[in-house]
Amino acid sequence: MNPQQLVIQIATGYIASTALYLAARLDIASRLAGGSKSVAELAAATGTREDALYRVLRLLISLGIFTESAPGQISENAASRILRKDQPDSLRGIALFWPDPFHFHAYSALHATLQDGKPGVDHAFGKPLFDYLTANPEYSAIFNDAMTTLSVPAIAAALEAYDFSLYGTIVDVAGGHGEVLLSILKANPRAKGILAEVDHVVQGALPRIEAAGLQQRCDAVACDFFKAVPAAGDAYVMKHIIHDWDDARALLILKNIATAMGAKKGHVVLLESVIPEGPEPDFGKFLDIEMLALPGGKERTQKEFAELFAAAGFKLTRVVPTASPLSVVEALRV
Repeated sequence: MNPQQLVIQIATGYIASTALYLAARLDIASRLAGGSKSVAELAAATGTREDALYRVLRLLISLGIFTESAPGQISENAASRILRKDQPDSLRGIALFWPDPFHFHAYSALHATLQDGKPGVDHAFGKPLFDYLTANPEYSAIFNDAMTTLSVPAIAAALEAYDFSLYGTIVDVAGGHGEVLLSILKANPRAKGILAEVDHVVQGALPRIEAAGLQQRCDAVACDFFKAVPAAGDAYVMKHIIHDWDDARALLILKNIATAMGAKKGHVVLLESVIPEGPEPDFGKFLDIEMLALPGGKERTQKEFAELFAAAGFKLTRVVPTASPLSVVEALRV
């Protein structure tokens, strides 16, 4: 790719992501589950203008999402299929989250972030991300659905790469609606779990725990991890939690875990991106800008993880790559 094409491709990236968002919001993929439909049929079903809808779909088709099987006739393909709500590997939650208007507002404030270090969300909405989510339950539901969507492939890959059967009691700190913990418990029938989250998220997790038939092996408790986390864990698991916070607040979370362990030489097991030291492309480098824009955290290199753990009284023992963009980052209390 020549330099001009490279710059133009990057500069117009938001156009493609907006088209994806619109298709997901209109649920075009699910409407094609029974077979191809004309753009006219899709426009009538979604209350949109046929010409405008076709132009959005034409762009997505050119990028490999959906197929135009005949002029004006739209069919699903492998990429569009995972935008359907009924697919176990659905990424619809992500397509509704990353390119949504909330993100555009947050990213529009990143110039101010570069000047003062405050996250884009703080500038755009006048409050930190998690305060905004608490005050806006409708958007909080979109956020939690997206996090669950991300968890499904990440925990499946982690279960293939890492042996959780080593632990009797697993505490999932800030585990959302429990996708990670429930997956671990299903794969390890002798393990018990504790899901620790803020109260309003716990309420959303309880039906999931019951639906999974794991209420006898999994408790859900409300906690503020900046103050304390549940005791008695052999392993404290966190997926994409430490990356939400700067070093000072991440260190506070890890120190609270160390306190909860007492005299036990327990483990912390993170599912996180580990940024390579070199210049090569890496998904974690995209997530790092997301952290800059939304919660104010950061993605870290292996060296940075080791330093953070050491300051909290842990030793980084290994980093286990997985088939997903996330690695298993393991540390032992020393």
